[in-house]
Amino acid sequence: MTDNYPDQDSPRISARLPLRLVLISIVGLWATYFLLVTLRGVIVGLELQEALLWRRLLVCLAGAVITFGMWLVLRLVDSRSLMVKTATALVVALPAALMIAQVNQMVFADIQEKMIRKIGESQGVVIRRDEAGNLLVDFPQIPNAQATGDTAGQSVQNTGGARSFILAPAPVGAERWRQLSDIALGRYFLLLAWAALYLAMLAGAQARTAQAREERFRSAAKAAELRSLRYQINPHFLFNTLNSLSSLVITGKEARAEAMIQAVSNFYRHSLAEEPTEDVALEDEIALQRDYLAIEEVRFPERLLVAIDLPDDLERARVPGMILQPLVENSVRYAVARSTTPVQVSIEAFAADQKLHLVVADNGPGLPEGTGGGFGIGLSNVRDRLNARFGARAQVRSGQAEGGGYRTELIMPLDFNDGR
Repeated sequence: MTDNYPDQDSPRISARLPLRLVLISIVGLWATYFLLVTLRGVIVGLELQEALLWRRLLVCLAGAVITFGMWLVLRLVDSRSLMVKTATALVVALPAALMIAQVNQMVFADIQEKMIRKIGESQGVVIRRDEAGNLLVDFPQIPNAQATGDTAGQSVQNTGGARSFILAPAPVGAERWRQLSDIALGRYFLLLAWAALYLAMLAGAQARTAQAREERFRSAAKAAELRSLRYQINPHFLFNTLNSLSSLVITGKEARAEAMIQAVSNFYRHSLAEEPTEDVALEDEIALQRDYLAIEEVRFPERLLVAIDLPDDLERARVPGMILQPLVENSVRYAVARSTTPVQVSIEAFAADQKLHLVVADNGPGLPEGTGGGFGIGLSNVRDRLNARFGARAQVRSGQAEGGGYRTELIMPLDFNDGR
């Protein structure tokens, strides 16, 4: 028999998102980005859509790979505090965004030149780059204009029969980094949005892990409590039985003592074979009480009468093992043993409103004086076990019976499921 208890060696909750879920989030991010940027291009009427499309797809694929690399770094701090994880995301996203921006510039460099020339053609001018990388616009020769000079604040070059204006000087040094940073800034916030999604999913996974771990601890504690309460019964019952055997031997009733020993053997063989924390079929629980009452009938052959009412449709109902034992034992101890006339001990089972009702009653002298409204460890044990097993879904009603004697009724959920 093996008990499965929670792992107590690792106090820190460790949970990771499945790789499949991480990949889905990364692909979803860049697929959404691809669709939105493409839709914007269609709406604003950008030229060369087909050429832009595959280049945009290439950038998105590169972005997905870089984002995966970013995740490989983030997962190293999965078990750390939220502040550490957030700081890591803010730092790691920066180089990742710069790499994506660099890829973007490399992939779109040639198509940008084509788009610039196409815009110039639509305006009747030529837009080109010179050998130094300056962006120029060529206009036909303007009469009476200076060969070279500055017009309206623009640098002007004379190229044969046309004049060229420098629209933008070639980016060098800090200017090149400024252009790269402009592109990277948008990608940076895109990556932070994914990092926030990842951390949120991770927090949910860790919360579920913590909840499952807490539930395992709670189940282990409940099992230990049930086991402890169940084991309280056997020593109590054994003590009373040994006292009875001693009395039979002292009074010279060896045959009855031998019969009781055999009955005790049968009782313990059945009761100890059960797992203390598991429920049993009601018919098995009743059979166990028959074994116990057979022991007591050896002691009180003239005084103990037994009546058991178990409907066929309730035989397989599940109940905590030996839940009736303390109640039946109390009836024998306080009713049969203290009476000089026959006493009937009855066990009844019935169902009502999806609840199972088990009644143990006797028509003996009733509640003994000085018991304070109960039967000590026996009834307390039953209350505690039902509370540990069912909580507020179970009730115990006990007290003087109307026609005399004592009556205890256990009410618990009606369950026919063999599993816990």
